[in-house]
Amino acid sequence: MTALDKLAEFTGRSFLAAIFLLSGLGKIGQYAGTQAYMDSAGVPGQLLPLVIALEVAGALVIVVGWQTRLIALALAGFSLIAAILFHANFQDQITMIMFLKNIGIAGGFLLLFANGAGAWSLDARRAAQSNA
Repeated sequence: MTALDKLAEFTGRSFLAAIFLLSGLGKIGQYAGTQAYMDSAGVPGQLLPLVIALEVAGALVIVVGWQTRLIALALAGFSLIAAILFHANFQDQITMIMFLKNIGIAGGFLLLFANGAGAWSLDARRAAQSNA
């Protein structure tokens, strides 16, 4: 594997994680509004702290590549659920695009689940130490 391949893996993980990190931090700043939006969609607003924790912590561990397969699977599921609960109005083109964005992100996380984090990750470092 070349250095360019390793850089691409790390950059891809970071790009996937960025949307969740920014979204989770944004929810903290707009807590009441986000909670009301969740309630209006039939999702209990009391789940917001868990959503924020998954988005922020999940993004950070994806970037560093720790427990990548597990958190990638969790974020893929989260993305699919969010698509169905919040973006399933296909009569609205913007909402449909957001639905497809979530499906695409879930696909990226499923690739991470299948292939792991790559060479520049804590997972790879731990595997190398186990094999030494």
